[in-house]
Amino acid sequence: MSTFHYVGDRLCVEQVPLADIAAEIGTPCYVYSRAALVTAYRSFAQALGAQPGLIAYAVKANSNLALLAILADLGAGFDIVSQGELERVLAAGGRPERIVFSGVGKTEAEMRRALTAGIRCFNVESAAELARLNAVAGALGLRAPVSLRVNPDVDARTHPYIATGLKESKFGVPLAEAIAWYREASRFPHLAFIGIDCHIGSQLTELGPFADALDRVLPEVLALRQAGLPLRHVDVGGGLGIRYRDEDPPSVTAYMALIKERLAVHGLQDIELILEPGRAIVGASGALLTRIEYIKETEERRFAITDAGMNDLIRPALYEAWQEVRAVLRRHETPCAYDVVGPVCESADVLGRGRQLAIEPADILAILDAGAYGFAMSSQYNARPRAAEVLVDGARFHVVRTRESYADLMRGERIVREALL
Repeated sequence: MSTFHYVGDRLCVEQVPLADIAAEIGTPCYVYSRAALVTAYRSFAQALGAQPGLIAYAVKANSNLALLAILADLGAGFDIVSQGELERVLAAGGRPERIVFSGVGKTEAEMRRALTAGIRCFNVESAAELARLNAVAGALGLRAPVSLRVNPDVDARTHPYIATGLKESKFGVPLAEAIAWYREASRFPHLAFIGIDCHIGSQLTELGPFADALDRVLPEVLALRQAGLPLRHVDVGGGLGIRYRDEDPPSVTAYMALIKERLAVHGLQDIELILEPGRAIVGASGALLTRIEYIKETEERRFAITDAGMNDLIRPALYEAWQEVRAVLRRHETPCAYDVVGPVCESADVLGRGRQLAIEPADILAILDAGAYGFAMSSQYNARPRAAEVLVDGARFHVVRTRESYADLMRGERIVREALL
């Protein structure tokens, strides 16, 4: 049974009708399935099998504390890109030695906090960052564990905004340059070069780009080990896609089999493998619930105007992404084509175009596959409070983030008026 399914005419998640959640919690509201999250994580852990390794969930996909705690309890590691994400992982019970720190713009303060916390590794992305980390670690009397993120110049064949492995990308270090830094490791007395990292993009639906990247990077890893550099792990990043519409992404089993096969071909079966899946773990676990405020018809189109907008779910506006829209209560009238649009004062505020729906005002819609890069990328644009988040566990549901209030929108601000004469 899929995560979100109809029981009769009512759309449910696990054993809970979504209409019940909308009635009690209100809309907009993000809803997540514990069972779907656990199943997705375990698919990676089982596919890893006996291979030494770490499944480091990419926190940027969804950083809700309840979801992080579930993953921590399952033994997951975490891939972070900021101190804020580090603090969230630690608050959720994540173990520092299972955290890798990625990202191109780490500040000195972030480095100090991660070093004193005792994280597993820094994925370093530039010469300037390497020098800064060496200095920060030295000032603390520590050695920072380092993995260089190499850029293999591989076309990931995904949306250009989420392709990260081409030479024009801001991410990573050219492979030849990185190899030179490894061979000059003694220049950095406060760094311990323990691994190599390669992440080429997000929402990949083919295995070919993964194979191309591995075949460019792994021979260099073998050569460095043979030269005496004790590289202990290969971090292959994340990026495995999910099905939103008509994509046909590889299974986790096929993905992992490819990685293991390339490790064997290059004589690296014993090396530890780190993976950083985000969307592939949390994407299908979530949906955004929204209420239809108005139905508007013009000469050209029908619009279903909802109380959720691009501030709640920006993927359609930012990436022209397609996500399935379903009615929470299935009506049996003939469906019509609607553009599902939000209340934000932007023409880009469209959640779905041309969707066949049988709906009326006040009906609830569910936008599916919204567990990744949904709430995590939401904002308060147009002074709109951010949505509530709910976790479903079997026949029960729990609010795991309360809806923001209007007071929350103004917290921390102050008014300064010109002094009266």
